[in-house]
Amino acid sequence: MTVPPPFTPLVQSLPSTVPFVGPETQERRMGCSFRARIGANESVFGPSPAAIAAMREAAADVWKYCDPENHDLNVALARHHGVAPENITVGEGADALLGNLVRMVVSEGTPVVTSLGAYPTFNYHISGFGGLFEYVPYKDDREDPEALIARAKETGAPLIYFANPDNPMGSWSDAAAVQQMMDAVPEGAILCLDEAYIEFAPEGTAPPLDVTNRQVIRFRTFSKAYGMAGARVGYGIAHADIAGAFNKVRNHFGVNRIAQAGALAALADQDYLAKVQEWVREARVRIAEIAEASGLKALPSATNFVAVDCGHDGAFAKAMVEELAVRGIFVRMPFAPPQNRCIRISAGKPDDLDALAAVLPEALRAAADRS
Repeated sequence: MTVPPPFTPLVQSLPSTVPFVGPETQERRMGCSFRARIGANESVFGPSPAAIAAMREAAADVWKYCDPENHDLNVALARHHGVAPENITVGEGADALLGNLVRMVVSEGTPVVTSLGAYPTFNYHISGFGGLFEYVPYKDDREDPEALIARAKETGAPLIYFANPDNPMGSWSDAAAVQQMMDAVPEGAILCLDEAYIEFAPEGTAPPLDVTNRQVIRFRTFSKAYGMAGARVGYGIAHADIAGAFNKVRNHFGVNRIAQAGALAALADQDYLAKVQEWVREARVRIAEIAEASGLKALPSATNFVAVDCGHDGAFAKAMVEELAVRGIFVRMPFAPPQNRCIRISAGKPDDLDALAAVLPEALRAAADRS
């Protein structure tokens, strides 16, 4: 008789899955590469040349373990944001930081409030620790801050997730609405404010940082505007009691030497960041033009992607994603209705968007033929 692995009942009950199917997986299935990789909200513009040089130089010392305190990056981030180093926690991408936060707050049966269709990796962590989802629907394609707080009060949930700007819709709330939400967090709860796309948002989107608030942690990343998704570097900004608690559970050697060096150099090159922001603004305009030329509607975006309303249901949008894929264009779509009527297109270089424009009408006709 074969003895099964001694997994916990929780782990035994979970499906083996990943939140996202990567473009590499799709390329292996198709047996060819995508012409335009504009589906994962990566920055196709890449990192700062200074960051590339710093990572290349750091590679020679990769025989050494990394600094487990992420000291230089921690201090630089604190200086950049005008807070103390003890208000910063650095991790291997916002995904790992989300997982550590969930680990500290959630156990089996713990209610957690989030929006239905919001960032699926957060949900992945909640499931992994046995949390119970308290979903709040989107309102007019935006997360609903007031409804999220109301649900937390109703359920006693100790953790609330809210992204501003939002993924997958690209929508956003202004600073006043977010501040009102932060002020209303119920006693004994923490608001996880995901600001992965904040560098692309219009002025007046982010409230001022307030690290005296023990009920809010704000997550940011080097994966988007800084173009370092493959390096896996993210950070949280919070009261020292919250930021310091990550030292109890985090992987202290998780952010490798090369990634630390690259992030430090990228942060210092704000001129390059400004260029990326302008390129993204131009790409959003072009995506909207391409969509509208085919009779589709591009939604307003404060991110490095645009949600395009395909005008039908989720099945039609899924067909669009598949038809674009076989024509060499990688895009994604939201998971939950009614947002899943859209496809989500990341900001691309001119050649990427030329390729999209060339095949979108054909993909649209093919999707219509399937419906």
